[in-house]
Amino acid sequence: MKVAIASEGNYVSRHFGHCEGYKIYEIAENNIISREFIENPGHRPGYLPLFLKERGIDVIISGGMGESAKTLFNEQNIEVVTGAEGECDDVISDYLAGRLMSTGKTCEEHQYRGQCNDD
Repeated sequence: MKVAIASEGNYVSRHFGHCEGYKIYEIAENNIISREFIENPGHRPGYLPLFLKERGIDVIISGGMGESAKTLFNEQNIEVVTGAEGECDDVISDYLAGRLMSTGKTCEEHQYRGQCNDD
């Protein structure tokens, strides 16, 4: 299994599409076997779900994302977890331990200007 966390440095990004990049964790038998970082190739409607699917991603974790992105990830059979906060390594540990649950948090994609709408 491969899990991507939208990140800004070592922290979960508030919006998956406008993040610095994706920390990719390869998981086997509930253990991390490898880590890598992939730069965000740029936010274009509909592109990132396919970009991540082509890299074998099974789960995307982020602070938030828009409803249309969630739909596109679901169409690619990629699990979406939103509402995550904190350091990426802590978040992946919580996910693997079953302590990270999606809040369903959505962003107003087209209003993004450096931060997500938390309302």
